[in-house]
Amino acid sequence: MHHHGHVWTGPKERFDNEALRRPPHPDPPPAPVSGQDVQAERLLKRYRDVVAEFPAVDLPPLETAYWLIKPRLLVRGTWWEAEGAAAWLGERLAEYAPRCASQTDRDLARVARLVDAFAERLHSGADVSYGFYLERPSYLSLAVVTCSPNRSRPELPCAIA
Repeated sequence: MHHHGHVWTGPKERFDNEALRRPPHPDPPPAPVSGQDVQAERLLKRYRDVVAEFPAVDLPPLETAYWLIKPRLLVRGTWWEAEGAAAWLGERLAEYAPRCASQTDRDLARVARLVDAFAERLHSGADVSYGFYLERPSYLSLAVVTCSPNRSRPELPCAIA
């Protein structure tokens, strides 16, 4: 078992684009019945766009395990031990703490407690996803995905072994 780290920062309104953060349904919408069916044509086009964009877009997926199908260049680190991955998360939290919108998220003693909880979670084979507001309207999303296999989505291949 190993772990991959991901970081995303950006405008909250981009983060809120859930269509690009969730995998497309396995079944496409029905094809338009005629050239006049503009709504069905629009829906089918949007579905095709999401099918093409979801695996490549840098936005954090709604389900952490789907980081596994994203491009390798989005992986910010790989660890064979949960403690190393949790420490990396702690370093990112400390790095961004001065920019946090909430005083609670700037508390470094709290960050240390979170690192311990993250290590425990990763050691159990689960993923960790954590996000919060920075200076408005920015958002920070951190994730560590457990691989080989992923507990919640064992069918997803690990791109980096």
